[in-house]
Amino acid sequence: MTTAPAATRRTVLRRWTLAVLGLLLFCGFLVLGTWQVQRRAWKLALIERVEQRVHAAPVALPPPGEWGRVTAAGHEYLPVMLEGRWLAPATVLVQAVTELGNGFWVMTPLQRGDGTQVWVNRGFVPEAQRERWVRVGAGANADADAPQRIEGLLRLNEPGGGFLRTNDPAQQRWYSRDVVAMGQARELSRAAPFFVDAGLPGRSAVVADGPQPGLTVIRFANSHLVYAITWYTLALMVVGAAWTVARLERRRAA
Repeated sequence: MTTAPAATRRTVLRRWTLAVLGLLLFCGFLVLGTWQVQRRAWKLALIERVEQRVHAAPVALPPPGEWGRVTAAGHEYLPVMLEGRWLAPATVLVQAVTELGNGFWVMTPLQRGDGTQVWVNRGFVPEAQRERWVRVGAGANADADAPQRIEGLLRLNEPGGGFLRTNDPAQQRWYSRDVVAMGQARELSRAAPFFVDAGLPGRSAVVADGPQPGLTVIRFANSHLVYAITWYTLALMVVGAAWTVARLERRRAA
């Protein structure tokens, strides 16, 4: 038979357990909500910096010694200019969906005078032009060995592949612009760990027969406000649950 003091101790222990659990949940949700508010402020500042950055005049690429310090916050979408010669036989096609439809990004490394290579996304081509650029990548009909001067936006590497699709270098099936893997597949000795989207927003002419540059979509996911509201709502729900439990306990004790 259960004694009254033992039952009382269990009741007190249960109440304290619920109180501590509720407090931990409330504080945890509050911290997560505040963190999302801070992340939103950081993201808005980043978007503002990028919006200002993309309309600036092109600058030289960071030197090879600084490639390891190239970051999204400091360099993504930075207008740059570079010179060199196409390594046309190393061309890679990456599947793409753009405002012009389905097709491919034409990725060709640019051999620079210092011995380094920088992958350039020359632009978009539709499905109908695939075979032409596959032949270029195989070494046929290579571009003339003429000096090139490219202006565009610096982009960071896109490793892995696309949604539910993994890059397959052996079969030359590319779903993301993973220039590190492309450089290894094409045996480039000094390739940059980033690439350049040829063309500048609003400053690229329409190309009648060839890759269409200037289609870079500048977009940042910014759902932090939704997440913050969700976490704060959960914190309020914990408060509401605690109030309900406390009211039931008072009724039992009455």
